[in-house]
Amino acid sequence: MLVAELSKPHLFQLQDVPPVPDPGPGQVQVAVKAIGICGSDLHNFTEGGIGDTPCLYPMVLGHEPAGMVVKKGPGVSGWAAGDRAILEPALYCYHCEFCMSGHHNVCANIRFMSVQEEPGFFREFVNLPERNLLALPKNLSYAEGAVVEPLAVCVHSMKFAAPRPGDTAVVFGAGPIGLLTVAMLKLSGVTRLWLVEPLAHRRNLALAMGADVTIDPSTADPVAEILKDTAKRGVDIAIDCAANGESTNQCLRAARNCGRIVMTGIPSEVQIHLDFSFMRRKELAFYTVRRSNHDSEAALNLISTYPERFAPLLTHQRPLQEVQKAFDLCSSYADGIGKMTLTL
Repeated sequence: MLVAELSKPHLFQLQDVPPVPDPGPGQVQVAVKAIGICGSDLHNFTEGGIGDTPCLYPMVLGHEPAGMVVKKGPGVSGWAAGDRAILEPALYCYHCEFCMSGHHNVCANIRFMSVQEEPGFFREFVNLPERNLLALPKNLSYAEGAVVEPLAVCVHSMKFAAPRPGDTAVVFGAGPIGLLTVAMLKLSGVTRLWLVEPLAHRRNLALAMGADVTIDPSTADPVAEILKDTAKRGVDIAIDCAANGESTNQCLRAARNCGRIVMTGIPSEVQIHLDFSFMRRKELAFYTVRRSNHDSEAALNLISTYPERFAPLLTHQRPLQEVQKAFDLCSSYADGIGKMTLTL
């Protein structure tokens, strides 16, 4: 079985490993067909970790998968060989206080398939619990199916952003999560949306996904521009999908009094500086996002209903055998890349 292992920063190695065993009771064996490259994958590739969690090499990344059912284990019903599916990467215990209260994304015993202890989906086959599969609609490709996991993160973030028709918003960062956030805000009724991003091709993608105004922070002060456009009021919602440099504090400054700040991006630094006094005087609500929580089905319904809304995101595909080239391209932000999908 082909597996792509990250063996150290900036280096993938392809391995031929023994095949996965037959699926056990309640499990389904799936042939992976498409996997999106996530920003957290790039953190591991370029920085050797995410925040305060270092990589333990070798490790198999990839947690945005779609695939085809190959076999089913004892006790599994409703699935057959050849069925297409979205694959959930999180394995929950379902009995801790957080699972029991509906907060599965912060399960006390969570296992997430993209770390050394729980290999991810940069491989040909995987066994999963039956409950970790969602049927992929016929109108979606495997590559579109691989967008469901990151879109579910954005759907989850909307619970905190709480957009209402007529609201205004700004998104910092137009990577895949930022672009999907733009689409979600516009679908939620935000009437005027600013997008802050230094890369020209990403600003163009943001316009294609629904942004009304884009700002290049290397040539203009985004806070000054937004305050000017809103008669010094600021926006109702500010979402930081960049978590890079001053973007978080710029969110605080661009938001109106009693506005809502959502931090979806993951900073490279373990600790960041926040303008707390500024935030307190405005009485801002500040939220952080931990993956998604029962949002995959909603995300799947959205992309199936509005495929044209999300189509501009999918710009590049490469076979898994070219994983090294794919990551080199993503980490260099070259070639007009929006979202890279690896295929098998």
